[in-house]
Amino acid sequence: MSEQAFTRPFPALTPAQRYKLDVLGYVIIENTLTPDEVGETRDALHRLRADLRAAMDPEKPTETRVRGAHFRAHGPHYQYIATMYEADPAITRYCCHPRLVGMAEELIGSPARIIETAGIINTRDPSVALNATGVSYGFHAGTDIPFGSHTAGNGLYHCNFVKTLTNLTDLTPEDGGTVVIAGSHKINAGTQDIIKLAYEDRSLIHQVVAPAGSTLLFSETLIHATGHLRSDLERCIIICGYGPMMFPDWSRGDGQHLHPTPEFDARVPASMKHLFHGRAHWGRQQKYRTLGQPVDTTPIQWPEWLLEGAEEKTPR
Repeated sequence: MSEQAFTRPFPALTPAQRYKLDVLGYVIIENTLTPDEVGETRDALHRLRADLRAAMDPEKPTETRVRGAHFRAHGPHYQYIATMYEADPAITRYCCHPRLVGMAEELIGSPARIIETAGIINTRDPSVALNATGVSYGFHAGTDIPFGSHTAGNGLYHCNFVKTLTNLTDLTPEDGGTVVIAGSHKINAGTQDIIKLAYEDRSLIHQVVAPAGSTLLFSETLIHATGHLRSDLERCIIICGYGPMMFPDWSRGDGQHLHPTPEFDARVPASMKHLFHGRAHWGRQQKYRTLGQPVDTTPIQWPEWLLEGAEEKTPR
């Protein structure tokens, strides 16, 4: 395979978006995916769910794998699919989307590798009564502040575990968008103490409300949770977690990451190997912007291998 460049925008965020990210711990970027990409990715998740359901043992729903993917959770109203970046070309394109990778790398402060993939499809559980006030959430964070984050010489915040979470259905206040405790990514106090005060002052709890195809970029030091779905509409999201390229493969940990199969790996150009394998050394290649640096508006050029089996994409 001939070498194909993997160019990502840098900076990927406008100065205002970057400022919001530093202050709040998250930023919502609308329309990161086109309507066609939203439809292709949502259809891919639905196909994968259907194939997993057809193959699984009802007594052991999380043990079945289809094209490398598996249910991490499977219930009548909530399905969580993991280890899935090889499962469908549309899902692979999402995880390798140059703009999304560029956004993740800007927050990490170095080139990224994929460390987690997930898709969540859920509907309202009619047996659960949700009052408009006083509702609680499953708040958590993915890494601690002292280990997971640093402030660079540019004065900006960086985290070694970040996620792009893109909603493939519209999210109104009733549709179960992710909730976060704003600013908690920098407050190195007890997590439970922060959660308690957020319940006491709920203006600290922000919920994602955005049209389909929008991406929540956040650091995993931010305390966050799945929102409560009150409408009768399906909620469908896709997530990719990224870390510095020297992070190890997680496949021997809790099953969150799928090591590339030889067949898949043979298709990946050399310029993108680090995205799937990382690099076994500590030279992380610092990648820092300044706050006032304008966003890179160079049109995105997709590596050819990612377009196989897809309709023609217009660079944007």
